[in-house]
This record gives sequence, C-alpha cells and structure tokens, in this order.
Amino acid sequence: MEFSPVLVVKSVKVVGAPPGQVSAIVKRAAIPMGTPLVKIDTRAAGRRVLVLETLAKVTVSRSYPNTILIVATARVPVLAVRNSQGQVQVVDSQGIAYATVKAAPKGVPLISSVESLSSLQSMRAALAVLGALSPTQRAQVTNVTVQGPNMVTFKLGAVLVMWGDASEPELKVKVMTDLLRQNNVATIDVSAPWTPVIR
Repeated sequence: MEFSPVLVVKSVKVVGAPPGQVSAIVKRAAIPMGTPLVKIDTRAAGRRVLVLETLAKVTVSRSYPNTILIVATARVPVLAVRNSQGQVQVVDSQGIAYATVKAAPKGVPLISSVESLSSLQSMRAALAVLGALSPTQRAQVTNVTVQGPNMVTFKLGAVLVMWGDASEPELKVKVMTDLLRQNNVATIDVSAPWTPVIR
C-alpha cells in the first residue's frame, strides 16, 4: 500500500500543557518526522507521554494534513506536603504526590506533618476536609497535620480545628462556622460533630 507523501508528519503540536513542559512532551512522544500520519501509533505515543508525572491526562491524535496533536492536561496542586527529608511535594485532587517543589505554590495549603506520604487514604482525608471548606475558609488554613485517615487537624486563622476523619463534612463545617463566632475560642473539636468541644 502506498502512502501519499503529502500526508506525512511535519509537526507536533502540544495543547494544554504549561509552556515549560512542551519540549519534554514532544521528546517523550517520540513522533518520527516524515512518517505517514496513518502509521503513527497514537495510543503508544500517549502512553510514552503519560510517564511524565506532572500530567493527569494525555490524548494524541492525527490532525491532517501534517500534524500530530497532543492534548495534555496538567495535574493541579491542591495540597503540598513536607516529607520526612524536608522536601515539599505537591499533591493533586486524586491524592497523588507528583512533583517536588521548593515551596508550596501560592494558595495551596501545606501539610506540615503526615503519617505517610504514600498513604492515599490520609491524603484523601485531607483533601476531603479542604474540599468541604468555603474558599474564604480555605484561604485561612495553615499547619495541616494528618495523623492518619481518621485524624486531620489544621489552624483556621488563630484557631486549632480538630476535624477527625472525612465523614459528615457539611455538618462539621456548619458546626465549626457557628463555634468560630464565639469569643476567645482557641480550639474547636468537630471530630464528633454532634458533640463538639471548644476550649
């Protein structure tokens, strides 16, 4: 079977990825220039690119007459965790730690202590807590500590909040918000939201 010399790969276009990652994506895709578009294994190219841990999803397709199109979705950091070596790693909404950074990105809460970075349950418990808070509350969160999936604590402004596990998040937010209105509260324990404790 003969292929038209017109319908060959002359360029690779990357869409959706941060500019600093484009060259690494093109390199990982390893698309041979001059190859007929129909002979490119787009699935294999996508698998090669997805090795880059900073990407959540990759789609590779043919864009006639001469382009291979790579649509990449970058992972978005929702948490940062200081590991036992003192490095800061960013975690996406799935609870996956995917990159080491110098400091937590702006607006991303830093977990100062975690039972185990590889504990997906612990990461998801922390994510569930942050997901339940309003954007205003989330912006005030500091000093997140995860002692396992059943005990998440954090500072909300000057108040220490003992959240507990990821259960009943709406009720915990409501109780916590009501208790924050009281004067001279240093600690709020909503781990058992039907019987909260303030100190």
